[in-house]
Amino acid sequence: MPSQTLFPISSSLLLPPKSSTEMMFKPLIYDDPSSTTLLLHDDHSVKPLLSRASSFNGAVTPNGESTGLHQNRRRRSNSDNCLSAASPDGTNGNGQHTIGQEVSHAAAETFLLTRLFLKLLSYLGVGYRWITRFLALGCYAFLLMPGFIQVGYYYFFSPHVRRSIVYGDQPRNRLDLYLPKNSNGGPKPVVAFVTGGAWIIGYKAWGSLLGQQLSERDIIVACIDYRNFPQGSISDMVKDASSGISFICNHIAVYGGDPDRIYLMGQSAGAHIAACALVDQVVKESGEGDSVSWSSSQINAYFGLSGGYNLLSLVDHFHSRGLYRSIFLSIMEGEESLKQFSPELVVQDPNLKHIVARLPPIILFHGTADYSIPSDASKCFAETLQRLGGKAEVILYEGKTHTDLFLQDPMRGGKDEMFEDIVSVVMGDNQEVVGKSVDRRRLVPEFMLKLAHWVSPF
Repeated sequence: MPSQTLFPISSSLLLPPKSSTEMMFKPLIYDDPSSTTLLLHDDHSVKPLLSRASSFNGAVTPNGESTGLHQNRRRRSNSDNCLSAASPDGTNGNGQHTIGQEVSHAAAETFLLTRLFLKLLSYLGVGYRWITRFLALGCYAFLLMPGFIQVGYYYFFSPHVRRSIVYGDQPRNRLDLYLPKNSNGGPKPVVAFVTGGAWIIGYKAWGSLLGQQLSERDIIVACIDYRNFPQGSISDMVKDASSGISFICNHIAVYGGDPDRIYLMGQSAGAHIAACALVDQVVKESGEGDSVSWSSSQINAYFGLSGGYNLLSLVDHFHSRGLYRSIFLSIMEGEESLKQFSPELVVQDPNLKHIVARLPPIILFHGTADYSIPSDASKCFAETLQRLGGKAEVILYEGKTHTDLFLQDPMRGGKDEMFEDIVSVVMGDNQEVVGKSVDRRRLVPEFMLKLAHWVSPF
């Protein structure tokens, strides 16, 4: 029987009225971690599109002029800013990080991960239910640890990773770039990726495995960080994601990317946030006098991995899985906002149906054994878009769970079905790259991956 999912929420946590909630979370909301020298800057989110039988047819850089507490704190931490005077990407000017920088950054990342874990703990009770789930999470992490160590080493020490590039003036407005080893052949296609994390523990480094593997196929990957709850609510997350996309659209050419071949992707909660940012952008472009810093026409396609797009139909499911209604509604800014932040419902608004034609092709990936967010969430969104005349389809992977597609399968090495599906779309006009055989190393022994699948709390 599949394991239950783990959401960092306590069954005993009852949110007070808004004013009390703001006071309770004030230290987290207004604390800018960039002022802490140890944290550095990281802690502050028709024809088928794919010919597969399994197809379901149915911002600019901060300039130091911000005001308030963040201004004063950032001025005290200029030496820690990744956009240092020595080099715009935080290197020593020759494209290489010094040993001291690497050690400092590794310490900062470790401190941040610890802080995220403690934040998760702050939402949990101490009952038997959560103790068993934590034991399952510990076993799951232990079984995948060989892969985590190798990916972590690549993240911290690879010269092809540009970490913590500033894209906005808010806390955690940073992104990581994964650059191909081969810089020849002209500008590269780009995947802008928004990571998941139940809207609470998302972090840009969660996309390092995807970034490493896509960059091996001559694709640049930009992993966008964003404010999580309680530091921000859903509107802040969508704004951050949109700012990150804007930065990529306007500045990726500096890093060798092709601004005319940008693809937007999100996983789990990140898929929801990215879809909200995309739909919101199209709505702005359809209005009069709205100021936009990027265009939805720059996005060649949207990839949604294990996402949810109709919050009204998911709120009870999340509650039953541990993401309790009171917390979820606080993240989403109240029950009245659920429709506003449900892309599937927004596109059905009689006044906004015309925006569907402006959306890029929508390709949704989902495992049929996903119990964190059921695959019906992707199927219903695709059906809705198709009914309204949009280009959409969902690719289903039989027996795959919420984490199989994103973690276990890539760590298995060899050919990855979903990975090849993404490459075939992004590099569709380059048959040499699409057909290229890449020897992807196995990161974790098979028996440990099977055990991880069995004990996974997700």
